[in-house]
Amino acid sequence: MESVMNSQKNKHNTVFMSALKQALPIVLGYLPVGFAYGVLARKAGLSIDNTVIMSLIVFAGSAQFIAVGLLASGASALSVIITTFIVNLRHLLMSAALSPYLKKWSRPELAAFTFQLTDESFAVHSTRFSNGDTSKSETYLINCIAHAAWVGGTVLGIFSSTLITDVKPMGLDYALPAMFIALLIFQIKDRSHVAVGLITGLLSTALALGGAGQWNVIIATLIGATLGAAISWTRD
Repeated sequence: MESVMNSQKNKHNTVFMSALKQALPIVLGYLPVGFAYGVLARKAGLSIDNTVIMSLIVFAGSAQFIAVGLLASGASALSVIITTFIVNLRHLLMSAALSPYLKKWSRPELAAFTFQLTDESFAVHSTRFSNGDTSKSETYLINCIAHAAWVGGTVLGIFSSTLITDVKPMGLDYALPAMFIALLIFQIKDRSHVAVGLITGLLSTALALGGAGQWNVIIATLIGATLGAAISWTRD
């Protein structure tokens, strides 16, 4: 009996360490960005409770920053809801991309998974699932670790908000790009991925310099994704 219990304990420890290792790039990004959100939310007048609750139940960095900005400008609740809903429509595409791997999951399991699905965890899970690793326990652990890091960063930002007047000089805005670069590296499998990534990045920069505004990312992504798909079809 004792040997069985030790075996189970070792298995759980292995799963946890594997999940922690995969979630580490996300954690390193979420802590500083969550920190920045906590500071900005308090500066915008949100209460401590509402600031933490938003990170617990919304758990969407871009939506939370937008919501804080809108609330600070005096926007109505309806405007905040509609704007953040539009911003998060990309989750439909992410969920659709992962759905073929989740056909055997029950509805409560899918609800629990999608509640904590973010851009960053999508990048991790899409790689895992495509490699045949669809372990539910490890999937949930990765999501929970990432979520805990976001909430933890938020709490640190709240308690530091009285000491920090402006987060911009701290360079926290680079945390998200750095995190995505790390996640992108993990997904590179051959030279074509490198080529598509470089072309997309250069195109996005060119469009931004050409006056495309925030549309540069979306346009470059669509062109890059189309190019990647064309290369894949040519090989097949």
